[in-house]
Amino acid sequence: MDNIKLYEISPAYVRYLASHAPHLFQNKQPGQHNERKYIGVVLTVNGMDYFAPLSSFKEKHRRMSDGLDFIKIKNYAVINLNNMFPVPAWQYTYVDISK
Repeated sequence: MDNIKLYEISPAYVRYLASHAPHLFQNKQPGQHNERKYIGVVLTVNGMDYFAPLSSFKEKHRRMSDGLDFIKIKNYAVINLNNMFPVPAWQYTYVDISK
């Protein structure tokens, strides 16, 4: 977990993908304060980097166990690896959380 890196992905690119994959998490929903962050690069396949959405920790996650497609980051967040998607390099930017 020490090597997790956070990224922002272009909202226009996420909207484009969501039109073809309705299960995809949007960057920001109405009433949501911050834009979604993504964990990456999880995989690189044929030159395309894949990212997984980072989600807020919810009460239901307390009962869930880590698995092949689900990872808890303590009681702060969860990573849904089953919702990974490809992102071209020009559509994402690294988030330096130390700043």
